[in-house]
Amino acid sequence: MEQWLAGIDLGGTTIKMAFVTLDGDIVHKWEIPTNKAERGAHIVADIVRSLRERQDQAGGGNGRLLAIGIGAPGPVQEESGMLYETVNLGWTNYPLKQELEAATGLPVAVDNDANIAALGEMWKGAGGGARHLLFVTLGTGVGGGVIANGAIVRGTNGAGGEIGHMTMIPEGGAPCNCGKTGCLETIASATGIVRIASEKLAVAKRPSVLHGGDISAKAVFDAAKAGDPLAVEVVDEVTRYLGLALANAADVVNPQKIVIGGGVSRAGDILVERVAHHFCRFAFPRVAAGAEVVLATLGNDAGVIGGAWLAKTLIEG
Repeated sequence: MEQWLAGIDLGGTTIKMAFVTLDGDIVHKWEIPTNKAERGAHIVADIVRSLRERQDQAGGGNGRLLAIGIGAPGPVQEESGMLYETVNLGWTNYPLKQELEAATGLPVAVDNDANIAALGEMWKGAGGGARHLLFVTLGTGVGGGVIANGAIVRGTNGAGGEIGHMTMIPEGGAPCNCGKTGCLETIASATGIVRIASEKLAVAKRPSVLHGGDISAKAVFDAAKAGDPLAVEVVDEVTRYLGLALANAADVVNPQKIVIGGGVSRAGDILVERVAHHFCRFAFPRVAAGAEVVLATLGNDAGVIGGAWLAKTLIEG
């Protein structure tokens, strides 16, 4: 009987789950809604119930599953698997590892959601097995993961890799959800791109296809691809700051691959080419020569595959 790993990507809206082979191939994947009622009190029970239902459907019962790896938003204490704070779930100092292990009888590894996506891309995605990798995910916010010598850099209290909260505008920057101002997240996230475009449109005298429509990050990139001057200006500003942030991070860890994921990455070549251009401008030349900027390839599967990688490390030591 083939044995599996469970990879789980816990988000504020849905919980993505998968059974994954020891070689990193997805056997079954599904998702369930995230029940945030009563400050997330039912989330673990929902996960356990869903895992058991899918195991029963697949046949073989508990014997198939070897371990569980799960990613959740917010910083994680590495040894205990405790989540310090997950604002969108209502958890503070929540012992997720302990709760899941008690409910399933299986070993559990917990990490930040961006970290497990980075691991997934390293293992089976655009990272191509690179042991030194930077991962940045551009969505509603900006997340990041740093892999050095094949291991996630978590830092002293689980906040390693917070690329989205590098300060890019020291004075007068837009407020960020973290409580600071001028973070990369206020610029390179989907919401940041919309904010910058809206501000430019409000004072723009020149015509733009973005006037009068619903502005989205996709609309801005589509307009830039079509040559709209104002949209091109927005894209250049966003990619300049992103390239600068990645260059500064890369100068510290000297990665082989810089992987860009998240919803904004669907902009494709225009995004990666301009980020790569600015990255090479700002990075230490030897660092720039050793790094390749690429788009993520796993999409929504990155988290569950990365979770399975975490689970695999538990059983392989």
